[in-house]
Amino acid sequence: MTEELPSVFLVGPMGAGKTTIGRLLAKQLGREFVDSDWYIESQTGADIAWIFAKEGEAGFREREIRALDELTQQPRIVLATGGGAVMSADNRAFLQQRGIVVYLNAPVEVQIARTAKDKSRPLLQQPNPKKILQDLYRVRDPLYRQVAHVIMPTGHTYPRHMVNQLLRELESFCTLSTNKTSDDQSP
Repeated sequence: MTEELPSVFLVGPMGAGKTTIGRLLAKQLGREFVDSDWYIESQTGADIAWIFAKEGEAGFREREIRALDELTQQPRIVLATGGGAVMSADNRAFLQQRGIVVYLNAPVEVQIARTAKDKSRPLLQQPNPKKILQDLYRVRDPLYRQVAHVIMPTGHTYPRHMVNQLLRELESFCTLSTNKTSDDQSP
């Protein structure tokens, strides 16, 4: 089954576990793991916080669109996207049309616990990070759901258990997609 599996793209809010789950999933599948933020940093030679400071969020999002266009065309990868990647209609189209999109849905409480001490997240360097996360979740959750082929709640189990559950979900999704395609082609 894993040989036929297209690229897997992980979306979700910051702190959802996209990088952790992505690494483990890639290892299980024997595939390359790519984090889109790290990719952008390697292409620009600057970290995300610096890009935000110098170019603003709009400048970063332009770089993100170019990066996701390139990355989603790579075959058989596991890709962790940035939390705001779904804000762009272009990115949503790239993701949905070029692979299987998994939404790692983390409640705000989980996000707060996982990002509390992380100083590298520009959007959280404000007086009230909880309100920022709540506002982002309210805006982005419908977009994550719109683009997702599979929705996985996070924060309730160990990452390795979650990856095993995700592998079962992906297999089920591929089976359903294959059957649907066969049904669509029958006379």
